[in-house]
Amino acid sequence: MKGETFEDLKCWQSAYQLKRRIRNEVIPFLPKEERFELASQLIRASRSATANIAEGWGRFHYLESRKFYFNSRGSQAEMIDHLIEAKDCGYISLELFKSLTSTIEESIKILNGYIRYLNSKIETKGNG
Repeated sequence: MKGETFEDLKCWQSAYQLKRRIRNEVIPFLPKEERFELASQLIRASRSATANIAEGWGRFHYLESRKFYFNSRGSQAEMIDHLIEAKDCGYISLELFKSLTSTIEESIKILNGYIRYLNSKIETKGNG
């Protein structure tokens, strides 16, 4: 399942599309006073989600790479928290919030599937 590059991984592609949605559908609509607070946190979390997958892919051992996938999952969960704040403050609509959180949850499921795949590789190598 390891592709030619990290960009071939479905989990990276999903997190990348999420990052694009955050950048295009949320950030431009936050008020100026949130540009250096909530916007910055959302951007950092979305960048971290893809960057950790890329870094994990670049590691040699499965055990070493897994921690980066866990970090990516944490960054994606962090985005949900920031989106709750954006919704509660009235910066984004309930519809957009639901759409984005659904996308994040799906992205996390894809990432969890990749983590399970890696775990099976670890178990196979451990038993062989």
